[in-house]
Amino acid sequence: MQRVCFLLKVRQDRLDEYRERHAAVWPEMLDALSATGWHNYSLFLREDGLLVGYLETEDFAAAQAAMAETDVNARWQAEMAEFFEALDGAKPDEAMKPLTEVFHLA
Repeated sequence: MQRVCFLLKVRQDRLDEYRERHAAVWPEMLDALSATGWHNYSLFLREDGLLVGYLETEDFAAAQAAMAETDVNARWQAEMAEFFEALDGAKPDEAMKPLTEVFHLA
């Protein structure tokens, strides 16, 4: 199982709404994530907007590609893009660049 951690930056003026959206993620989005191999997926948000994401998957590139093929993901990414800083034209899920793991205690 591959462990993946990534960082994104949520706009300071959208933090409350970002939290609200993730308190009620669409059931079809949750189903799609599970079906495409996203497991133990968590998002952590700091007060300055730093977002830390963590998930486990067999193959992150394959999980991303599978989600990119779903209609629900296209709709979700279009709605969520406005919440983030510095996407440089990418969708939020395309801006997820995994960090290099340097230590793990099992």
